[in-house]
Amino acid sequence: GALRPGTAARVLVPTGGGEALCDQIPALVRKGVGIVVSPLIALMQDQVDALRQNGVAAAYLNSSLDWRDALDIENAARRGDLKLLYVAPERLVTERFLGLLDEIESGPGLALFAIDEAHCVSQWGHDFRPEYLQLSQLHERHPEVPRIALTATADNATREEMRERLKLNGARVFLARFDRPNIRYTVVEQ
Repeated sequence: GALRPGTAARVLVPTGGGEALCDQIPALVRKGVGIVVSPLIALMQDQVDALRQNGVAAAYLNSSLDWRDALDIENAARRGDLKLLYVAPERLVTERFLGLLDEIESGPGLALFAIDEAHCVSQWGHDFRPEYLQLSQLHERHPEVPRIALTATADNATREEMRERLKLNGARVFLARFDRPNIRYTVVEQ
């Protein structure tokens, strides 16, 4: 119910709390290609490797690829041969990639937009990745595509910035407990 066409959700769960499943499962059950915005190349590679091991057609586009590999992945997305495509925010906001999104939407369709590390839109976070401030284009250009913003780091002020900057007005908020019983902190005086 939370990811009907044109809807949005904000998911705040601790690291290791299953954020990846929040974008992977909807992308797998919905028609089209799921686009996951992720700022971390190593995380993209890990997610794609795990998905491929489980038989899911997934790929990533980031600076680690040469132009031929990137072109092959773009063409696979155009054909609908991918279920999930991970992309760095710097690449997503380029005219080339925005045009690719238009082609995917008119072809196999866009299943959803998942914005990982969504706290990067906050006042302190966009110093790290300024392109996050441009991600409102996703809603402006593709208003019917469901969006989900995921983070493990968001106080009330950051959640409000996420809502404003990503145009998540009316988005349902899912907030998990941050108490991690599997982690024990010990302070030792030395």
